[in-house]
Order: sequence, then C-alpha cells, then structure tokens
Amino acid sequence: MLFTIRSNWALLLGIGLLMLGHGLQNTLLGVRASIEGFPTSVTGIVMSGYSIGFLVSAIVTPRLVAHVGHVRVFAAFTALASSAILAHALLLEPISWFVLRFLTGVCMSGAYVVAESWLNRAATNEDRGSLLSVYMLVQLTAWAGGQLLLNAADPGGFRLFIGVSVLLSIAVVPMLLTASPAPATAAARSFGLIRLYRSSPLGFVGMFGVGLSQGAFFAMGAVFAGKIGLDVAGISLFMALAIVGGVLLQWPVGRLSDRLDRRRVVTGTTILAGLATGIVVIAGTGTFPVVAAAFFLYGGMCLPMYALCIAHTNDNLDAEDMVGASGTLVLVVGIGMVLGPPLAAAAMDLQGPVGFASFFTIVHLGIGAFALYRMTRRASVPMADQGQHIYAPQPSPVAVALVQETAIGQQEAKEQTEIVQSPLASPAGQGYN
Repeated sequence: MLFTIRSNWALLLGIGLLMLGHGLQNTLLGVRASIEGFPTSVTGIVMSGYSIGFLVSAIVTPRLVAHVGHVRVFAAFTALASSAILAHALLLEPISWFVLRFLTGVCMSGAYVVAESWLNRAATNEDRGSLLSVYMLVQLTAWAGGQLLLNAADPGGFRLFIGVSVLLSIAVVPMLLTASPAPATAAARSFGLIRLYRSSPLGFVGMFGVGLSQGAFFAMGAVFAGKIGLDVAGISLFMALAIVGGVLLQWPVGRLSDRLDRRRVVTGTTILAGLATGIVVIAGTGTFPVVAAAFFLYGGMCLPMYALCIAHTNDNLDAEDMVGASGTLVLVVGIGMVLGPPLAAAAMDLQGPVGFASFFTIVHLGIGAFALYRMTRRASVPMADQGQHIYAPQPSPVAVALVQETAIGQQEAKEQTEIVQSPLASPAGQGYN
C-alpha cells in the first residue's frame, strides 16, 4: 500500500486538489444561488447543467484525447474550469450559470478521464485494487474537505470563487510534472442500454437511482440546508457529514456484499437510505441533530451503492463484456444525475424543505421495491461465482473501466486457482486422461 502511494503520489495529489476545489465549488454555488434569490426550481435546472456537460464530455473527451494527447487536454480543461468558476462571480444570473455549469461539467469530466487514465496506466494486476482503494479514499476525503472550506470566507463575496480557481489551477502542476508517461488511448466495445438492462435489471435501475439520488444531494443539498435555517458553518458540516458517512461505511458494506447474496445487500442499503430520510419526512426539519444523523446514515448507505451496483452488474456479465459495459454504466448514472436536481427542486417547491427528504425516500424505497421484485424473478448468482466487491470512486468512464479491469483480473486469478486446484490438473488426475 505504501509503495503504491509513493509511486503515484503526484497523480493522487493532483486528483485530491481537483476534488477539493470541486467539493467547495458545488456547495458554494448552491449557497450563492440562494443568496442571489434564485427560485428553487431554477437552481435545480442550473445545477443540472454540470451533469449534462459531464455526459457530453464522456463522449467527446476520448476522441479529443486521441487527436491532441492527454497532457494538452488536461491542461486545457483545468484552465477552462478555473476560468469558469470566476465567471460565476461576475455573471450572477441563471442562464449564464447554466452555461457555465455545463462548461464546468465538460471540463471536470475531461480532467478526471485524463487523470484516471494515468492511474490506470500506472496500475498492474497486482496493485490495481489497492490503488483504487487509495484513490477512492483520497477523492472522498478531499471532497469532504472541500465542504468545510466554505467557512474560509463569505459566500456572498469573491474570495471563495478565487480559492476554487486557485485549487483547480495548481492541481495541474503535479499531474504535468509526474514522471509517469501519458497513457495510450483505447476504445472500448459498445454495450447498449437494452443489453445492459437485460443482463442486469437491478444493476441498471440501481445505477439510475444512484444518479438521481447523488446528483440531487450534491447539487441541492446546500440549498436545502439554507432553507432549514443553517448558517454557513452548519451547511458545510451538513454536506461533509453525508460524505464522511460514505467513507466510514464503504468498507463494512463492501465486506458484507462479499459474504451474502449481493442483491440482499443492495436491497438493505437502499431501504436504509430511504428510511433514514423518511425520519426527516416524519419528524420535520426543525431539529438539526436529527437531520444531520439522518443524512449521515443516508450518505453511509447511498455512496456505497454505486460500487455495489457495479459489482452486481459484473456478477451477471462475462469478463469480456465488463469494460465495454463501463461506458454504458456511466451513461445510466449520468442520466440520473441530470434529472435528480430539478426533480428534488420540484419536490421542495411542492412540500417545502421536507420535500428534499421526501425525494430521497421515494427514490430509495422505489429501488428497494424493484430489488425485492427482481429477487422473485431470477435466481441469485452462486456465492462461488460472485465477484469480489471493489471500492469505486465517483462516476467517470475511466474510473468505471478501472473497476472493471480490477474485476476481470480477480476473475481470471480465481479461474486460474480453480484450474490449479482441480483434480484433473494434478499428477494423480492426469493418470485418468
């Protein structure tokens, strides 16, 4: 583990700085939108611009990288993202913000593709799993830290916008000074939406639901927190608690999914997430400790679901299809991320702040109901054939491909072990041939 960190410290530092800036940026914009008097429904649409740009970039960036190279694309995207956040402070109206959020989504997704490609290039079959775990820890820790940086200055001024710009700008330095060579580009095989659904209906619906839920929370969470009367410190703590919940519960949830039918773990986590936010629906938003505890548990259950759904989908795919399916998985979760913010905003318009919690309750209990239904329609994958749970970072084409390649390596190693342990592979067994 230490060797993995030492070998890739520059890449991990660059990604950490990107996530630190990105974590601060999302929450800052939600708070500033409320300060500027944007209607809740308008804020939801504005914030969805990021996810639309993210989806577009997932299609465009690989082609752009193939034409001009990883280094130029990474430098260009980080420069544009750094400029876009400053433009938010200058153009304080919704249409401009939507365009800027779209541009930011394109740039941040593209920067992640390049950075994660470097990590994938640096990984071997032996250390890919540990590198992925370190990457996830760096990413989520930086993301949580970004929420707390909201306390560094007044969200109504310019300083926090400048701070995000600085973080994004210096993130490029360790990436460009790394001694690791830029990775080669490779195109994955196509894997259609219908084929993915037929292969793993629960994985498909689960990924879409995760996109709805996480997209809504990280785009509109700060708006919700402001509407229930929290100050800047309270908003940053509220957002950070959900991420910390995800960090702390990733490992136990993952371990549990390796020991039980994975569909039961998916069902349990999503129902617990729905029940956690359901407490807020019933108890109301007047008591911060109750709201904070509920969304801490929500984060602890919802954030691991992304990796659980990937693992469950892999259980139903052949090894040669896993990498090809990675782009489709990102598309499914990305569509959910686009729809989540405006739907959560509409719920708040209908019910007030408690509508935010109602949205998550409906989404997660809906996934749970579908999971229970699917368990009556298809037999579970035998435990011996179930792949090992792999801790997954935020959605992006390369990150999911990195997870898939790790799963393929584990599956091939498992098959090789079974061959070696087979009686037919032993000298005694060979005597019967």
